[in-house]
Amino acid sequence: MKNSLTHPIEFLLLAGLLISVPLLEAPKNIFWLLFIAAWLVNRFRARDFGGPWDGWDSLIAIWIASGYFISAFAGLPNSEWGGANDILRYGSILWAIKRSGYSRKELYWLLWIVIVSTMVALAQGLWARYVTHTEKALELHSVGHVNHSAIYLAISFGAALSLALGYWKRLAWPWRTMAGAIALILALSIFLSASRAAVVMMYLLTLILSFAWLRRSRLPLLILVVAGAVLATAAYVKRIEVVQKQEHNVQAGIVLSYRDVIWNTALVAWEKHPLFGVGMHNYNQISMDKVKVWLEESGKPYVEAEHGGTSHAHSLYFNTLAERGLIGAGVLLAVLISWLYSLIRHYPRREAEDTEWALWGASLSAWLITTGIGAVNTTLHHEHAILAVVLLGLWLSYRHPAKS
Repeated sequence: MKNSLTHPIEFLLLAGLLISVPLLEAPKNIFWLLFIAAWLVNRFRARDFGGPWDGWDSLIAIWIASGYFISAFAGLPNSEWGGANDILRYGSILWAIKRSGYSRKELYWLLWIVIVSTMVALAQGLWARYVTHTEKALELHSVGHVNHSAIYLAISFGAALSLALGYWKRLAWPWRTMAGAIALILALSIFLSASRAAVVMMYLLTLILSFAWLRRSRLPLLILVVAGAVLATAAYVKRIEVVQKQEHNVQAGIVLSYRDVIWNTALVAWEKHPLFGVGMHNYNQISMDKVKVWLEESGKPYVEAEHGGTSHAHSLYFNTLAERGLIGAGVLLAVLISWLYSLIRHYPRREAEDTEWALWGASLSAWLITTGIGAVNTTLHHEHAILAVVLLGLWLSYRHPAKS
């Protein structure tokens, strides 16, 4: 492998970043800065920045710039520049990987590093939850809150499943067993997280990948549908936490766990600051006193039971509208649509190589989890944003330009 690395130090720094993202807080920022610095040095030396400028380059540049542009007009100034730096961090990672020119083998190993690092973080989280009992929920150390950890696990599950499906035919039985076991363990961990959205999207993702793989083989559809049915039945019979949680919320009449009143608050904030929002990471500045004043100014009554305060809107879409306004939401929508268009347009042919299928499936998984869970949780920020754009970047790197 050593001789196959295009830029060894740069690759190792990127590997360090991917390993530290779910595990360690400070090192991931250090690895990010060192990776970007090494990438720039290597490209200046080679006088090769990854080929001609294309539409994705423009979109990524606009995405990064939009964070600072809307921060200059934040409706409730506080932490908006830090929010813009979050886009800079994962946007620059996406850009660098997309224009890296990494070989097929390097892309393959980076995908493995993503999966293995998640497994190590998961082992640490399981130990803290079930052995030492130092955590009350299953959380990845650096990712944090159980819902955010579930998002990270769901994206990693899709990457692991895509890798297993992509290389299945060429793997020997021991490696097939390991690949299948990793996907299964990640699936079970999502159940243990008790995140209803993550469980639902995991099933939907599995079904979509199964149908996508029909172009290659019918076997995955049969195996994954049966496995999914068995897991769902076992979860219901054993009445695991996620099942109990759903039944309780249905009986209490709070199926959305009060997200509807939170979304009402987000809409009030957006109507007050429609173009630029209150500022990235400033959602926690939206107090009920402000909401009451804003509603009264617009001639609408304030009903306490219909509005709720929290640190974020529990939705990628409502949170983006409230924090970034129409301008920021428009840029994000353009990114998500372009991402999906790339996946549909370049849906692999039956005879496409294993790496193409694996990277396509991993990128699709990141898109589905980000947009699907994003309906009820605030996805695409911090650690799971880095994970999502890395998988997008690996796919785009494969496509632009192709490397041997």
